[in-house]
Amino acid sequence: MNTLDWAVLIAYFGVMVAIGLWSHKRVDNVSDFFTAGGKMPWWLSGISHHMSGYSAVMFTGYAGIAYTYGITSYVTWSFPIAIGIAIGSQLFAPRLNRLRSRLHVASPLEYLKNRYNVPTQQALAVSGLLLKIVDVGAKWAAIATLLSVFTGASLNQGILITGAVTAMYCTVGGLWADALTELGQFLIQLVAGVAMLVAVLGKIGGFSGLWNVWDRLPAAHTHPTAGPYTVTFLLAYLFIKTFEYNGGMWNQAQRYMATANAHEATRSARLSSALWFVWPLVLFFPMWVAPLLVKAQKPDASDAYALLTEQLLPHGLLGLVVVGFFSHTMAMCSSDANAIAAVFTRDIAPVVSRAARDWTERAGLVAARLSTIAFLGLSMAVATQVNSPAFKDIITVVIKWVAGLMGPIAIPFMLGLLRPFRKSGPTAALVSWAAGLFAFWLTNYGLSGVQLQIQIVTPLATSLVLYVLIGLIKPEDTPERDAILARINSDDDGSAAADAVPAAAGAAE
Repeated sequence: MNTLDWAVLIAYFGVMVAIGLWSHKRVDNVSDFFTAGGKMPWWLSGISHHMSGYSAVMFTGYAGIAYTYGITSYVTWSFPIAIGIAIGSQLFAPRLNRLRSRLHVASPLEYLKNRYNVPTQQALAVSGLLLKIVDVGAKWAAIATLLSVFTGASLNQGILITGAVTAMYCTVGGLWADALTELGQFLIQLVAGVAMLVAVLGKIGGFSGLWNVWDRLPAAHTHPTAGPYTVTFLLAYLFIKTFEYNGGMWNQAQRYMATANAHEATRSARLSSALWFVWPLVLFFPMWVAPLLVKAQKPDASDAYALLTEQLLPHGLLGLVVVGFFSHTMAMCSSDANAIAAVFTRDIAPVVSRAARDWTERAGLVAARLSTIAFLGLSMAVATQVNSPAFKDIITVVIKWVAGLMGPIAIPFMLGLLRPFRKSGPTAALVSWAAGLFAFWLTNYGLSGVQLQIQIVTPLATSLVLYVLIGLIKPEDTPERDAILARINSDDDGSAAADAVPAAAGAAE
């Protein structure tokens, strides 16, 4: 990078902070900070949902998979995510929106204390918070790895720079700042991604290279599944991502909650799904043909895309692509920070602190901002250890830890929204959660030689089976729980459903 590239990068950071300061004017209370007061347009929510779904791991870990195995990087990653979000647009998005519009909650997990009980809510909240610290730590490490390739900055320096800028805008402007910066980041990535595609096409023979280049690549590059990424892995990943990307990890749930009504939330999900179908193809193509243009230096080829960028793009555009790397990571990390702050201030703090139950709107906002900073700081500390023996490497954390541990947390939360599972109560939720965590430990550390797809799907499958079976064997449905489900599941976005169950309204609110 030269002076021009640095100017582009610094200007980007400046714009992100400016958006955060502008968004500050739209945040008057906790609801504005965590769910944009239900005033976010569906198209902005959809773009924000899409951008908050992937990070610089796309350009490191998945770039290595694309370099080594070819199109399986799309078939077994973004394609199942697109399918999962399309399913969730009907199944989960409208119900998650009704949590805010009908139960008037600001955190995705806030309804759980009435759907189940307080211990269940706390178990899911605390375990999810710990998992997200590790997850976001991996993403800071990914962007710091890319920064080191371009600038020579150390891992810790890269983590500090990106974390500090993200903290500045997301703690000031809340979800509004997240969504607006993600819109800007999407536009930047649009320009950078197309520029990279054009540069690569110029090297491989022009537009016709899109279909002529495959004969020059390894034969396995055109196999939909390859290496450890088998058909079983694909099906497992679809199963997992349907829960994760529809709210199982909370930050995507906030995007649905931020829209005006259930119909708008559905439109938001459909837009995000369409982007997941199309946009990763543009980003992945340069990675697929990278073996013809560069030789990766790292064993996992995670530096392939960075090397390709350095070789093909002129200064200025190089800086813009680096900005694109930052944009994805900062989008995901800031959205996670906002979701975690919501869960901490609305779900955990009131249980452990009597003073938190009596916070004023101003005190709640201060607590939200402080908890956001605390989460970012902890995740940055974890990022410095992500390549240690405990975590192994970035892609291991993202695929094995997050995909494996997400299920036990998401199953009681997501299925608890649906009427067919109304008989599953606190016992089903807690047992399925605990058994899922044990299944993760057993398949990843208790047994040796377990295949990757088994490691990531077993915890979720264990939680799912137990959640359903215990609900049938020991039903715990009550009139109060049924009333809450009636409010979440009614298709009427008017006031009729709310008026029909006044007892539940008082309990939930």
